[in-house]
Amino acid sequence: MLNARKTLSTLLLSIVVSPVCAESLLQGDATVNITSDTAVNAKNIAFDEARRQILSDSLQQYVDTDALKEILKTTKASDLATMVASSSIGDEMTSNTTYSAKISITFADSAVRNWLASNNIQHWLPDTTQQNLFPVVVELSDKVPQWIELSDIARAEKIKFQPQKISGNIINIVMPLESRGAFTIALRERGWKYADQDGVLRIWKKQ
Repeated sequence: MLNARKTLSTLLLSIVVSPVCAESLLQGDATVNITSDTAVNAKNIAFDEARRQILSDSLQQYVDTDALKEILKTTKASDLATMVASSSIGDEMTSNTTYSAKISITFADSAVRNWLASNNIQHWLPDTTQQNLFPVVVELSDKVPQWIELSDIARAEKIKFQPQKISGNIINIVMPLESRGAFTIALRERGWKYADQDGVLRIWKKQ
């Protein structure tokens, strides 16, 4: 087992990523329906709840979720608002005391990264400020052989990727966005399964 771990670590360290600007990984939609004393207050509460929900959902694969819940409880609404890069509203409906809408929010990666650091929260958020990358979560049922096979697939397609985190049989990697199509086709041809979950490509192969 120790030799297998060392071999896997060596394989991971041998992979190099080429610099490739990407959209934020931290984005999503939230449907809200809030009642308050006024429509203005209801809208403010709705946006605050949407920010918290979307930030929590989009960050959960990159941080300790329990720690994230705790800092979201204590972070002010105004502080969360400063981390928003853009937002849009759809299906908006208001009355004297209610507000409902579908709110889409994109957070600025750098602002969120600074917020996590200031709260001493360890994270594995890929730095996409200078790279057009997308995240991949690999589930290995047979660690070393499957990792070698996966590396061979990437090499054959001339795809370079970078491991971000290893946790048991799960490896988080990032790779150039333009390689996604070729990579998934090659995976399917070699018997791998894959699924897109909120912008994250999850791949696995049964033994």
